[in-house]
Amino acid sequence: METPEETPVTPEIPNSPEKPKINSQDYRLISKANDDFESAISPFSICCSGNYDACLEILEQLELLRGSDSKLLHNRAVAKFYKTQCRNHDELLKSLEELDDDKMLNRCDLAVLPQMTSSPTPDLGPSTMIPIYNKAVIFYHRHMFETALLTLKPLVQKLDNCDECSIALIGVLMLRLLLATNRLKKAYDFLEILLQKLGTSTLTLTAEDSNPQEVLPGIGENLARCLKLLCMLSMVVNRKVVLVPEDGTTEFSALKAHQYYIMKDFQMAAKQLKKINVDSYRGGLYNHELNTLIANNMGIIHLRVRHYAIAAKFFQNAIIFDKHIAANLRQAELHQMSSVRSCEILYNLGIAMLHLRRPKEAFQSFLVPLKTYHNNPRLWLRIAEACIMEHELRRVTEEKHGPSSSQKRVLFSNRIPYTESSQSAAVPEPTMPFAALSLRNALFLTRAYSHHVNVTTGSDEGNEEETCKSISTDNNFCNPSGPVTKESLDIMLSAIYAAYSYVSLRLGDYVTALEMAQELLKTDKISDAHKLLAHMYAGEALIMMDKLAEARPHFEPTFVSTLNTFDFETKDWHLKSLDAAQNVVRYNLAVALNLKGDFEVAKSLLNTCTHPIVASKVFALKVHIEKTQAAAAASLITPRI
Repeated sequence: METPEETPVTPEIPNSPEKPKINSQDYRLISKANDDFESAISPFSICCSGNYDACLEILEQLELLRGSDSKLLHNRAVAKFYKTQCRNHDELLKSLEELDDDKMLNRCDLAVLPQMTSSPTPDLGPSTMIPIYNKAVIFYHRHMFETALLTLKPLVQKLDNCDECSIALIGVLMLRLLLATNRLKKAYDFLEILLQKLGTSTLTLTAEDSNPQEVLPGIGENLARCLKLLCMLSMVVNRKVVLVPEDGTTEFSALKAHQYYIMKDFQMAAKQLKKINVDSYRGGLYNHELNTLIANNMGIIHLRVRHYAIAAKFFQNAIIFDKHIAANLRQAELHQMSSVRSCEILYNLGIAMLHLRRPKEAFQSFLVPLKTYHNNPRLWLRIAEACIMEHELRRVTEEKHGPSSSQKRVLFSNRIPYTESSQSAAVPEPTMPFAALSLRNALFLTRAYSHHVNVTTGSDEGNEEETCKSISTDNNFCNPSGPVTKESLDIMLSAIYAAYSYVSLRLGDYVTALEMAQELLKTDKISDAHKLLAHMYAGEALIMMDKLAEARPHFEPTFVSTLNTFDFETKDWHLKSLDAAQNVVRYNLAVALNLKGDFEVAKSLLNTCTHPIVASKVFALKVHIEKTQAAAAASLITPRI
């Protein structure tokens, strides 16, 4: 959720390292340029660009009198940026990078100029801080959050050298970045340190009758209100007790809905979002950004309560609203770029489409966030699931309408010969080769993250200068999803092993299929459903490798009786009961016995398979055994010629 006040790009009071003394003419020019700039960015004259032109002219005069320096170049770049109505941020970033490359900023060691006017931007101390802060703002609005964090890190480590308003400015941006990257615990820890430096606490700032401007008199009203909102958001997402005020604003109303959702009161969360919708219509505040927020959040609520079709409809509406924001992104203002949420919405839509068994739409939805969140193992797993589902739907269609199957098709309840097009596995299509590639990526990333989960990287206790380091690990390995726990990471690893084994079987890679099934059986706290799948996949891989003796123990029906019935009844798959699982295991055991030549034992075992899930395959296998026995008998009595 966005905070109400966008972080401004900050101008800097010029000075010269070569000529630290300022005469009266220089002082008048500096004051005039500062007044013109402030007048141009005021709410009453924001549309008037004349003052920016005047500011630029005065900066040119100042350059003729005193020569060029880093501050003058910086302020000229900022004035040009505002003159383009905050659209030409590429040129501003380029200017800031050039200043950094030339190391001009590092040579500035100046006395602080006397305060000339009531500037909206405070003095941040060393002259290097303001350009660095501005670069971090640009990276934030471009959704380059990790780059922004690295850029802002030196400023956060030197907060003690800044004044109160500067601390608040840097702190607000840092909080936004930590929340945007799902570093929830770290955001709350940083919040407590930040408020301590500002002389207050979370309890004081979030009190029911507290006025943020009275609690934080040293900073502006909008900045104080923004800090209070971020403070409450950090407490809500960390499940801290906080009373969100009903002040009628969209931001706090949306935060209230978020709090209801985290408390699993989905009905009240939906009512709160509907209330925002009605109030915004009446107040004339309705816009595409608000439309996107409401539609996406309503979709998440319906997804949580398993109303998948309704959720998909809301996500599709959210994408339509978001396209209006992103339609002319090259000409958009800087703060509008951070309002685009297409990656997150398409990820949500892909999840809904998977539940609706529409794998092609799900696959296409996942491809867009994959470009940004390619280090997310859960996203790779979801892509593989879409590929597997597409294969399964195609297989069912072929079984219903295609020709009769060959002998090998009846050998296993889950074994279907797979033929794929000749295209490369690297081509992003919902195919089984691409599923194997996705699962390989998911497995590599999950194994790498499992070594770092719940590991604290911050070692210096009480060192406030290390606020950018991890005070407590957030395990934000699956952005844009929330942080993962050790338990959820283990469950995801089990799902990857099972899916990888299945895909390898379909592709004829039996060695990998056996390896993944064995790894799944070694997993701690393996679920009963995954245990059944691991035995079936391992047994099938061994049979296809002509290791019948090693395969038979995996098909012993006795282990099924020890499984939990509830684990089958709650899974969204074909095996809804222990009886169905028993029939599948017995059928696969009959297949193994048939391949060994124990036809009579196999036939007696098939007679116990009465569940509809294996009925057609049992009949086909019986026919195959009878034909094999008849052929063997005929070969004994046929005279040789």
